[in-house]
Amino acid sequence: MSRLQDLRVDYEGPILLEEEAAPDPFDQFDTWLHEALGAGLVEPNAMALATVGEGGRPSLRMVLLKDFDRRGFTFYTNYGSHKARELDRNPYAALLFYWDKLHRQVRIEGRVERVEPAESDAYFAKRPYGSRIGALASPQSRPIDREELARRFQELAERYPEDPPRPAHWGGYRVRPDRFEFWQGRRSRLHDRLVYEPEGSGWRILRLAP
Repeated sequence: MSRLQDLRVDYEGPILLEEEAAPDPFDQFDTWLHEALGAGLVEPNAMALATVGEGGRPSLRMVLLKDFDRRGFTFYTNYGSHKARELDRNPYAALLFYWDKLHRQVRIEGRVERVEPAESDAYFAKRPYGSRIGALASPQSRPIDREELARRFQELAERYPEDPPRPAHWGGYRVRPDRFEFWQGRRSRLHDRLVYEPEGSGWRILRLAP
């Protein structure tokens, strides 16, 4: 029998105050991301991506953040994948970063758009050779057996021994945020939750009860 009810963590993160938080959520995220990178976390750029399918049914998976600036947060995928088909029908998503050693979470919500082909080309060219062949070989989210996938990979590796091109069915999406929440774990469940919402040409900061 599991003992899940006995598991306890008393969070001991630093206090997160409105007057000490950055006025711009992109700056606050940049600070926290660099602190996560410095803490030696495994893949601190890993984020849960939530989309909505037919009938309002939610779907969730882990993806990797590959770029962010004030335009938004960018990840890459097969445009025929399950998540891509959902985003094409309903171009809104939510992201969640969880940095356990720091007792922190960041939630981001917003509209999603495809990045420009040139941007996808530039990122694809930086990927390891095997990952580029894999992107060409995999009909992501479609039924396939292991032998067929291996055969496709080998055939494409023979066809493109040096510089495989980015396939038209693979590229980036950018989540353009209209809401951020920064969560800092604190003792006795008195966690800090600061939400950023657009206000005029800037952002307003709200504190939510934990």
